[in-house]
Amino acid sequence: MTTLGSANEFCWMDLKTRDQSGTAAFLSEALGWRFAVDEEDWRQATKIAVGGHWIGSVSDLANPVYPPNTPAHVAYYLAVDDVDNRTEAATANGARLVVAPFDAGDQGRMATLIDPVGAAFSLWQPHEFTGWRIPPRFPGAPHHMVLACDQPDQARDFYYEVTGTPLRAAAFMTTRETIAAPQCELSVGVGDLDGVLSRVQNHGQGLATWTRETGQAVLRLSSPEGLSFRVHSADTPTPSTTPMTNTQRSNTE
Repeated sequence: MTTLGSANEFCWMDLKTRDQSGTAAFLSEALGWRFAVDEEDWRQATKIAVGGHWIGSVSDLANPVYPPNTPAHVAYYLAVDDVDNRTEAATANGARLVVAPFDAGDQGRMATLIDPVGAAFSLWQPHEFTGWRIPPRFPGAPHHMVLACDQPDQARDFYYEVTGTPLRAAAFMTTRETIAAPQCELSVGVGDLDGVLSRVQNHGQGLATWTRETGQAVLRLSSPEGLSFRVHSADTPTPSTTPMTNTQRSNTE
C-alpha cells in the first residue's frame, strides 16, 4: 500500500502561522495532534506528533525571514532524488521558481516552486532528515494529498513529469468553485468523524463542513487563521486504488 513518506511522495508539512498557540489548541482538540519542542533538534523547533510519530513542524510568521503580510499557510514537501534536476524538470514543464535549490544544513536540500495550476510546493532531497514515516492508515495521521483546481489532469501530468512516476498518495480534483490560488491540502484519516466534528464545535473556533469526494464523506476543517485540512475515515483507500472517472471529478470540490 502506497502512503505519504515514500520516495516521490509528499513527506512533510510546515504550518506557517502568526498564532501558534491558537493553531495548536485548535488542531490538538480536533485531531489529537501534539505540539511540542523537539528536544533532539538543535534548533529547538516546535513539531507536531500523533501517536509518537512526527508529522510536521511549525514556523512563526512574525520571524523577520518572512515578508510582512505573508498569509498563514501550510508548506508541503515532495521527496525527490535530486532537487536540482527535478527543479529543472519542474520549470521546463511550466512551474515558476520561488526559492532556488539550497542546502538546509545537514537535513536536506530543497527548492520552492509554484506549479502550472498555481499551487505552491517544495521539493525535498533528504540527507539526515527523511520526513514522516507513519504506518498505513494510522489514526490522526497524514493519509494523502489533495489538489483541487480547474485543470486537474494538467496538474497530475505535471507532477508525473517532475518525479518520473505517478503520485500514488495524491488526488487531483476538479473544483466547482473559482479558486484564486489553488493549494495542496492534507487529507487526514481518523477513526471517528462525528467525534472530530463534535470537538471542533465544542472548541468554538474555526469551521467544519461536510462534503463528499468519490463517494466518501469528508469533513473540511479550517483553523481560526484559515489553515485547511480534509478529514475522512481512516480506512479510506488511497487515491491510486480508487481512480476517479471524469464524471466523479466534475462532482468533487
